[in-house]
Amino acid sequence: MSNVEKLKLAAEKLGVFLTSFQLDQFELYYRELIEWNQRVNLTSITDYTGVQLKHFLDSLTVAAAIKNIKKNLKMADIGTGAGLPGIPLKIVFSDIHLALIEATLKKTRFLDQLISKLNLKNVEIIRERAETVAHDTRYRERFDIVVSRAVAALPALAEIMLPFCNIGGCCIAQKKGDIGREVEQSKKAIEVMGGSLREIKSIDLVELNDNRCLVIIDKIQPTPSPYPRRPGIPDKRPVIS
Repeated sequence: MSNVEKLKLAAEKLGVFLTSFQLDQFELYYRELIEWNQRVNLTSITDYTGVQLKHFLDSLTVAAAIKNIKKNLKMADIGTGAGLPGIPLKIVFSDIHLALIEATLKKTRFLDQLISKLNLKNVEIIRERAETVAHDTRYRERFDIVVSRAVAALPALAEIMLPFCNIGGCCIAQKKGDIGREVEQSKKAIEVMGGSLREIKSIDLVELNDNRCLVIIDKIQPTPSPYPRRPGIPDKRPVIS
């Protein structure tokens, strides 16, 4: 079985059925990622199988938390780095409007090139810290789904992600390992930011056998205007009590 077939079959376990065209897009994504990684630090995982499964398949696990993809759904990816999980999700759900938030110039240049090569439409790259962008009225509480992949501890993530999410929308944070204590510590921040913890959804795939899960938070009230605090503060002084 080829590695691209492994990605296809594993994605089917998530309810994601990749077309030949989409698989070709993932192939192109891999080539661009590896080429750019020679001069920009995008990933420590560079082998073909590792990228297909630990980056692309891992990104697609978010689909397990998304019940209905409506046309023109707005999604924000916080601290996207090399475009993960946002671009794999855009490849699968082509109708979504995607905002990729990334503060590092070299990474945003890669993203711009990648989006062009993949011919993706309705994708916006925002080069700024998420804590700053969240106070911009063009983006504050404008998104149906907000995703993030291992960029901070949950108390900080709640403060950074929830301000982007509209009421009735949700935030999906990708995590792995034993996160029980982290979830407990995040409850105050989730409440303060107008959220409600819906579910910790385990990802049971033999291809990703490392205790991965999705933390799903519903947005039920507006986020108070002081939040998020200035860049770095949510990490240094999380709202935990």
